[in-house]
Amino acid sequence: MPSTVKGVISRSQGAPVELVDIVIPDPGPGEVVVDVKSCGVCHTDFHYREGGISDEYPFLLGHESAGVVSQVGEGVTHVEVGDFVILNWRAICGECRACRRGEPWYCFATHNAAQKMTLAEDGTELTAALGIGSFAEKTLVAEGQCTKVPESDPAVVGLLGCGVMAGIGAAVNTGGVTRGQSIAVIGVGGVGMGSVVGARLAGASRIIAIDRDDAKLEWAKERGATHTINSADLDEDGVVAAVQELTGGFGADVVVDAVGRPETWRQAFYSRDLAGTVVLVGVPTPEMELSVPLLDVFGRGGSLKSSWYGDCLPERDFPMLVDLYEQGRLPLDSFVSERIGIEDVEEAFAKMGRGEVLRSVVEIR
Repeated sequence: MPSTVKGVISRSQGAPVELVDIVIPDPGPGEVVVDVKSCGVCHTDFHYREGGISDEYPFLLGHESAGVVSQVGEGVTHVEVGDFVILNWRAICGECRACRRGEPWYCFATHNAAQKMTLAEDGTELTAALGIGSFAEKTLVAEGQCTKVPESDPAVVGLLGCGVMAGIGAAVNTGGVTRGQSIAVIGVGGVGMGSVVGARLAGASRIIAIDRDDAKLEWAKERGATHTINSADLDEDGVVAAVQELTGGFGADVVVDAVGRPETWRQAFYSRDLAGTVVLVGVPTPEMELSVPLLDVFGRGGSLKSSWYGDCLPERDFPMLVDLYEQGRLPLDSFVSERIGIEDVEEAFAKMGRGEVLRSVVEIR
């Protein structure tokens, strides 16, 4: 029987979110219903609300989640009822050219559940944020979007479902930072803070956090940054000079742009050492354009990369990171600024916009 549950939707661009009744269909072939236990409030959900992702309203928001499998459809072998899972938004196909060449983290044919969740009031189909839609008591996903992990605090480990994983992966998987290297991270919100934590975990010797907010810079120091730069009163050249000053005049081995604007990308480009690596993990908006002298691209060498979901492989990375958290080696719990109810999402967006939190996390009991 289909289930009617509470869920948070965005009905139109810029309008406050609403808590309404939604219908979750029984899972079809390859689909899974998950009882949601937690969901982090991520900037991406806010971008959906504001129309920055698409105009396919109404959206069922939420995607950074952990929960328990409650139903499985025909042919599901990946998980079973009762499994504790973290949801991911890149269910790999296993068949595309990236998967076949042994690079499934680049999968070009990721997929979601075939069926749609709907509004109880009139049957309108909902667009699930990142194919998940988990500001809800239950959600319907493809089985590959469920990663089984050892049971832990859902509000903490669920953050691996998006922002924290994107940040850790940008530094470790995409940037390849390793022991003894230097890294600069531009923007230390949830994703950038993940890069700071990942760099510390990897043994980087110099971790430079860059932001316009002193509170966030202090949080970064508490989580592993060795140096901080407040960029509020600095132009692009000033940021570059500050990074160079902290790296013997050379620039950092790896620079992560966790903001995703042309000016921050240029800061990253010029703040790296010769043959260094730039990693873009902040998501630009469609109208943004970049201009850099081509001779500088050639002359500085190195790698210019974009990081998709931290180039993670959930089946590999999620269990490992949960294990590191349980060992006390990865401070995932420090990302949880507050635990809130499902009715508090709109206020959580406001707190996020004011820079008061790393993550507000909805708990569903």
